Amino acid sequence: MMTNLFSTFDPATSIKMSLNWTSTLISLCILPLSFWLLPNRINIIMNNMLNSLYNEFKLLTGPNNKGMTITGITLFMFILMNNIMGLLPYIFTSSSHLTFTMTMALPLWLSIMIFGWVNHTNHMLAHLVPTGTPALLMPFMVLIETISNLIRPGSLAVRLTANMIAGHLLMSLLGNNATSAETIIIPFIMIIQVLLMMFEMAVAFIQAYVFSILSTLYASEVM
Repeated sequence: MMTNLFSTFDPATSIKMSLNWTSTLISLCILPLSFWLLPNRINIIMNNMLNSLYNEFKLLTGPNNKGMTITGITLFMFILMNNIMGLLPYIFTSSSHLTFTMTMALPLWLSIMIFGWVNHTNHMLAHLVPTGTPALLMPFMVLIETISNLIRPGSLAVRLTANMIAGHLLMSLLGNNATSAETIIIPFIMIIQVLLMMFEMAVAFIQAYVFSILSTLYASEVM
């Protein structure tokens, strides 16, 4: 039962190239908003959301570091599109795989670390010992800060993957039980499924925001 349940997250393999992973980039092709002469409602909503994100990320990175601000917004939109598309039937959920999340988290964290140690070495060393730490605890604080820094990409990747898997598994369990449930219980299961879908939509937004905001916070500590 558990093997069949988790097999819904397995990418299909065949002799020819699998098209599952194309859902990661297909969202970029189905929203040609730049071709509209006047802004439509979707464009207005997107612009308002992007402006709000830009103002919030700018407070973290500073007005002189627009590159990381735009990077955070790009991460948010990319993860959000993949999370929402994963809720559609028969669409491969790429954001529920560590292959997808670690590919984003690890290079981003590694580039931030390389930039910090090369350009701000003294600041990176000072960051290992918080202000006001007693001299006796300094070696332990260095060890703790180093470990917490090393697990950051893993925590980013696992957080996004685990949250996307949890909701899909719960909906799969309810869907499997609906086929063998009594007729009286089926309407209640459908109501729960609708509520879960609304909850998963909120999770898709929240997890995209958390991933991008944490990445921006990690970058702001270095720059």
